[in-house]
Amino acid sequence: MITKRIIPCLDVKDGRVVKGVNFQGLQDVSSPVDLGKYYSDNGADELVFYDITASNEGRRLFADILTQVASTIFIPLTVGGGINSLDDFERVLNCGADKVSVNSGAIRNPDLVGAAAKKYGDQCVVLSADIKRVNGEFRVFAKGGREDTGMEAISWIKRCVDNGAGEVVVNSIDTDGVKQGLDLEMLEAVCNAVQVPVIASGGAGSAEDFVKLFSRLPQVDAGLAASVFHFGQVNITELKKQLRQNNIPVRL
Repeated sequence: MITKRIIPCLDVKDGRVVKGVNFQGLQDVSSPVDLGKYYSDNGADELVFYDITASNEGRRLFADILTQVASTIFIPLTVGGGINSLDDFERVLNCGADKVSVNSGAIRNPDLVGAAAKKYGDQCVVLSADIKRVNGEFRVFAKGGREDTGMEAISWIKRCVDNGAGEVVVNSIDTDGVKQGLDLEMLEAVCNAVQVPVIASGGAGSAEDFVKLFSRLPQVDAGLAASVFHFGQVNITELKKQLRQNNIPVRL
């Protein structure tokens, strides 16, 4: 049986890990190098590094900090932020990333997903979708959740997977940082539309939220979170023990 992955997320701004609510009101948390090493040493299955303002500011991702993070961890690393071309994929992979997450860059150039999958393999290309309900419809947002693209989210995700995205991170803006539980309705809609691994992100506030996620939606492959791990509300090792007690397969 495939084990469920627990993935901390480092949202990086100006070289520091930050966290907000509904993508707003960012607060300083820690050094990404220190925090990445901590998670690598304490039970995380993978690590995600997002340079959260790179796309909005129209610049490249901070390569020096990324290289430091990659050199201190021993778990797979997914990196995103300001990924707009194959050159960006190449640069990030050369810094030590195992997978590259693309969001706004794919919205601007939908052919990027297919080109990257062809060059680096499907397993390297992660579609990160920031989704918010607008008039009852799941809508894709760009530039770190700042810009409504007007595109319906489920069809967009399916299109990218058909083009070669090997994994999908579903970021619910509605539940981000609120800590009231993950967006099960949104996640179920995505899982029903694609056959690649789906990572749930946005809204976890307790270990019970992860138990509920994997129990209700066993087709979800991983749970990603930031605040609850950064601020110590959930310890990853203890979380995994609780998941295993609930017959949810994890790597301990």
